[in-house]
Amino acid sequence: MKNTIFSPLKLIVSIILLTGTYANGESASVLNAKADEAIQKFTQKVQGGAKFLSKVKGYLVFPSVVKGGFVVGGEYGEGVLRINGQTKHYYSIASGSIGLQAGLQKTSYVIAFVSQSALENFIKSDGWEAGVDGSITVVDLGLGKDIGSISFEKPIYVFVFDAKGLMYNLTIEGTKFTRITPK
Repeated sequence: MKNTIFSPLKLIVSIILLTGTYANGESASVLNAKADEAIQKFTQKVQGGAKFLSKVKGYLVFPSVVKGGFVVGGEYGEGVLRINGQTKHYYSIASGSIGLQAGLQKTSYVIAFVSQSALENFIKSDGWEAGVDGSITVVDLGLGKDIGSISFEKPIYVFVFDAKGLMYNLTIEGTKFTRITPK
């Protein structure tokens, strides 16, 4: 008699691969078009978003990050790094976790580099890990805050927006960013 053990990690990885287009990756033109759309949503939904992005040294746009988990979880997405509004590089975002979590969610991230040194360290790194290689601040977009007045005290700000689905657990610590070459 064969003993099969339920593997939450296998389930989560399967769901992420099946619900996204990430099994084959996106082309550069598709990633850029999706990033443009995500930035448009960001600046429409987030008061002061356009003003804020015009002041930063560069920003990563992940238009679609799929996150899922039940005790064991993971997330994956692909995006672009923009400097002066122009795409310079392409990146993937990936993480795995164990702990109190449940659900499946698709969301968008904008990660803004306020300081030139934080941006340069990110670009030079070979697989940057949030919380290890850089100090980040996750911005709470609740209560109609205007982010145009952020004081630029921290080197990196993360904005999570356009969430669809339900996921109990929001953290970006331990998330790995890797430069990729799109199709």
